Amino acid sequence: MTRKWSLCAAMMAVLASPAALAATGQLDLTGSVWGLLALAIFTVAYLLVTAEEYLHLRKSIPVLVAAGIIWVLIGWIYMQQGIPGVTEAAFRHNLLEYAELLLFLLVAMTYINAMEERRLFDTLRAWMIRRGFSYKALFWLTGFLSFFISPIADNLTTALLMCAVVTKVAEGDKRFINLCCINIVIAANAGGAFSPFGDITTLMVWQAGIVKFNEFFILFVPALVNYLVPALAMNFFIENRKPAARYEEVDLKRGAIRIVLLFLLTIASAVACHSLLHLPPVLGMMTGLGYLQCFGYFLRRTLPSSLARKRALAIKRGDDEALKRLGSVVPFDVFSRVARAEWDTLLFFYGVVMCVGGLGYMGYLALMSDLLYNSWDAVYANITLGVLSAIIDNIPVMFAVLTMQPEMSHGNWLLITLTAGVGGSLLSIGSAAGVALMGQARGMYTFAGHLKWAPVIALGYVASILVHLWLNSESFNVYG
Repeated sequence: MTRKWSLCAAMMAVLASPAALAATGQLDLTGSVWGLLALAIFTVAYLLVTAEEYLHLRKSIPVLVAAGIIWVLIGWIYMQQGIPGVTEAAFRHNLLEYAELLLFLLVAMTYINAMEERRLFDTLRAWMIRRGFSYKALFWLTGFLSFFISPIADNLTTALLMCAVVTKVAEGDKRFINLCCINIVIAANAGGAFSPFGDITTLMVWQAGIVKFNEFFILFVPALVNYLVPALAMNFFIENRKPAARYEEVDLKRGAIRIVLLFLLTIASAVACHSLLHLPPVLGMMTGLGYLQCFGYFLRRTLPSSLARKRALAIKRGDDEALKRLGSVVPFDVFSRVARAEWDTLLFFYGVVMCVGGLGYMGYLALMSDLLYNSWDAVYANITLGVLSAIIDNIPVMFAVLTMQPEMSHGNWLLITLTAGVGGSLLSIGSAAGVALMGQARGMYTFAGHLKWAPVIALGYVASILVHLWLNSESFNVYG
């Protein structure tokens, strides 16, 4: 038995590649059987992720399994080389990066869920429906709201909210709903590109300390151009008619506006921690979760007196509907909002970070960096990666670039932030917003329906890049 294990170890050492250790004690496994196997496992996992709509398999499952297998392979190979401690440190490093982003996103999602529970988004939707906007007005209104809300509420939440409005107002009009959904996806992705809170990729860049909080805003004009070019083209294909206005009674729950203000205070705390104290932004976000818990405690303690006042007013008015609603009121609970976070997305993110980190540790990211950033100009490399993010989710693309840490100008770091953010709009599967809307507006917003407009979306993509190269040309001379 011992001889078999010795023979197996010898084979592993041969197959593990050049046997030479880098100065850090890291093996180059890119040409080995095990490295190629890990690459194949990640590819299969990602193909399963892209087929989520058809397989009804949660996207986190394949990448979680793939991450485990890849790191087990790495650990086994290094054990045979007699250097197991190196891999442990590498895994912990990747885990720490993920943990910071997880906690940051968890707080942001909790606040968004709290606003939803307090009926803030329902109130906005009801107002838009009551106004009876024309199709053209609704197209532009949902687009601009998506563009300006997504920098704060993130592109996924914003897209889902606006899609709910469109599908309710234009029931049955598949052509209009498809156009509106495309418009919303483009606008939400573009709006998320000029804010650290608009997308996971911009958050990653900000937390890495590569782009400062205020520097993202110079991408505002390029992002706006990215949205306006395809929107103007689609506008000519919308009928100028008016749907029937619908009345929907929605009242804000107590504390809704104060929760919005607390969220803004939380963002300010995160920015101050990062910019003024040089501490991780997650510290400010977790403190902000404390703000929300304190306010939740206040809402629970004052609920009985608030209900008593409202009941007295309802009885005085003879409003039976209001009395019925008051009878179903439940106390605000922060932890129920935490439970409603997008856990599938958060776990998917873990799988992606660990898969890409493992492949990077095997040497593939160094290989990719050499191919893209040493053989090509950084501008062309970043444009190509943006297009690639329409096929592969922008999260692994951005994490790979951040892990590679290519030496390039500040303008190019802003360029990859822009292209990774808006490149996903080229296909419906290229962003979380697009994938989510295909599920929400199933049968009306489709992959094929989005693909028809890919040429004009590509024009917007190219135009936004050219505007960034022109307006922010000085930043391409600045190196961090």
